Amino acid sequence: MEVSFHKKGVSLAIKSSLLKDWIKKTLKHFGNKNAEIDIIFCDDNFLKKINFEYLKHNQFTDVITFDYSNKQLIKGDIFISVDRVKDNAKNYKVSFNDELFRVIIHGVLHLCGFNDKTVKEKEEMIKQENFFLELNPCKSTA
Repeated sequence: MEVSFHKKGVSLAIKSSLLKDWIKKTLKHFGNKNAEIDIIFCDDNFLKKINFEYLKHNQFTDVITFDYSNKQLIKGDIFISVDRVKDNAKNYKVSFNDELFRVIIHGVLHLCGFNDKTVKEKEEMIKQENFFLELNPCKSTA
């Protein structure tokens, strides 16, 4: 399993080895043994361009997941706007790290087959996010 972190125009300190282990455990929980995931931290403008170019949405968002998986391999790119995470953390009255971890695991869960289009799917997604957030070894730090 391979999980890589990248930064596009943002500064962010993370404990990548702990986060990688947490993501890998999440994938294994669903029976996924092979994975190639790139997590790209970026700013609002970078992600807004991607959102418009690929999804035709002309708005800011916190995370976009591109799933290239097949039956043998979980593969995808997870783009995360650090700007949106900061704003959402303030709006939801949670720490930046807690919101960042929620967005990371949200993207990973999409790669595991979870969706959030309907009310029922959203409820299940939140349930799964909360479950895996409790297993995060670096809840209080990034």
